[in-house]
Amino acid sequence: MTVADAAMATTVAELVVERQRTRDWTDAPPADDDRGVVKYADSPSTAVDIEIDAPIGTVWPYVCDVNVPGSFSDEFQRAEWVDEGPALGARFRGYNRREGFGEWDVPCTVTAMEDERTFEWTIGDLGNRTARWRFDLEPAAGGSRLRFSAEMGPGPSGLTPAIERMPDREDDIVARRLDEWSANMRRTIEGIKQLAETAHHPSAT
Repeated sequence: MTVADAAMATTVAELVVERQRTRDWTDAPPADDDRGVVKYADSPSTAVDIEIDAPIGTVWPYVCDVNVPGSFSDEFQRAEWVDEGPALGARFRGYNRREGFGEWDVPCTVTAMEDERTFEWTIGDLGNRTARWRFDLEPAAGGSRLRFSAEMGPGPSGLTPAIERMPDREDDIVARRLDEWSANMRRTIEGIKQLAETAHHPSAT
């Protein structure tokens, strides 16, 4: 377990204890989700989507630019290509930072790519991934619809030590992390919307 994993495990476990003590966390899932009981081994997922007043050809360059989310996420900072990308099978490293958890980086591989349609990357061992993230683009009335989805596990991650320490609170630990993912994903697609619409309607800015 890395230093970042240990810090994450400690902080998440402390947050769960605080929730149990004060009962001030909401049990409702985010608006973009409809979750029941969530278990890490089941590879829980979340997704957000948005309509963009710009054609797919304008949106796509932002979707497959692995550094764009770093402009909007409060956790993901930047990425560096290991291979020439974006391309199917190309590898990059993602760099993250979070208050209380420190800094860490993860190996990523592009596992699905269809021009102006799909861009997906997998974190960790492809045979036992830590997570999978995916953008999907489709035409919508007057523009495009962008969907950003993410799937947790089933391979070990920074959550694993926290779950092992507090198995009776696994649902809370996983649900909280999914909520955090959803919030950053929402910020990312809203940022892409702004970039694409500004590029498509430059005179409106």
